[in-house]
Amino acid sequence: MEDETFDPDLIHAIFKHIWTKRSLERERNGGNDALDSELAGAGTSKKNRPTSANAHALKLSCELLRVFIAEAVGRAATIAEAEGVSKIEATHLERILPQLLLDF
Repeated sequence: MEDETFDPDLIHAIFKHIWTKRSLERERNGGNDALDSELAGAGTSKKNRPTSANAHALKLSCELLRVFIAEAVGRAATIAEAEGVSKIEATHLERILPQLLLDF
């Protein structure tokens, strides 16, 4: 049986929310810095181009998120089991998070 993964539409909606939020922050902070101009290319501004993700990128993002969360839960469960408790708590996740982020 194949592991279930996140809905690509949900991940796309989250990405769009973040892209919109960052775009608004850029506009509020003056927007046109050297990085925008450097990355834009001939005659276009980065803030004028819509940000998007194709289906393969969304599918890969969903799979990466699934693996990341499964690994986090597995590591936190190991810590909880070593402490003799049957429920994962926030402290278990806090303990595994630094190394998990380094591993990913």
